[in-house]
Amino acid sequence: MKVAIFGQYYQNSTQPIINDIFVFLTKNNVEMIIEANFLSMLYERKLVENKYKTFTSHLELDSSFDMLISIGGDGTILRAATLVRDSGIPILGINAGRLGFLASVQKENISEFLQFVLDKKYTISQRALISIDCSTPNESIEEMNFAMNEITVSRKDTTAMITIDTYLNGEYLNSYWADGLIISTPTGTTGYNLSCGGPILTPDVKSLVITPIAPHNLTTRPLVVPDSTEIRLKVSGREANYLVSLDSRVTSVKNESILTLKKTPFNINMVEIPRETFVQTLRNKLLWGEDKRN
Repeated sequence: MKVAIFGQYYQNSTQPIINDIFVFLTKNNVEMIIEANFLSMLYERKLVENKYKTFTSHLELDSSFDMLISIGGDGTILRAATLVRDSGIPILGINAGRLGFLASVQKENISEFLQFVLDKKYTISQRALISIDCSTPNESIEEMNFAMNEITVSRKDTTAMITIDTYLNGEYLNSYWADGLIISTPTGTTGYNLSCGGPILTPDVKSLVITPIAPHNLTTRPLVVPDSTEIRLKVSGREANYLVSLDSRVTSVKNESILTLKKTPFNINMVEIPRETFVQTLRNKLLWGEDKRN
């Protein structure tokens, strides 16, 4: 078995996780290829000593890899998705952060769940992504134009609201007067969308959610649309530019630019381990806090 490893360091929580993962994979003769910056950090903090092969970009991840293991929080997995891209390599998230909707494997269960992976006792949850095209040149968007959680437009350098003219498949929907607008995938509905009053969708729902951020009109509500919908946005406001964020990546865009958003032709494959499915994570971490069944 051959795995790529990517991660972030969290004070006081990463060291035992790293130790458990590397001991287990080494013991079971799993070939580990580690992201170069992450490995440098592990050497610097003396968390590992052995020499390992490295990778530095998505171009080095091919079909020879069985899996990518992401060590960190959900933000780490969002960055891992930019490495995997359309390769189809499944991502297993090991949680060294806090909530962990995507990084669902907890540090207490690492050896047990890695054994499930070794025995191929897991399922794949396909996660849709959303892409963006900008009518004006924007290097940041052109370099990496997709998001796993959401794409957001929001005001920049002003306290004034912006106006977001919104079209669905070419048909005018609304001009949102708000602090911004979130276009969320089902995966992203447990994030920023949820904080702004949007609904939670399970990952297999074939929809996108349009959620305004602090709209001026209190009757404006989130809208669920089929993920086959092409969404077109044009933003205007008092400042010359506004912000566009693709998950955690942020860029500035000129007013009156036309943004075209639609589902990508490829998905991200997330590894689901028994007892750590999306529904169980939702139940235990967000809605009720514990299993209420008798």
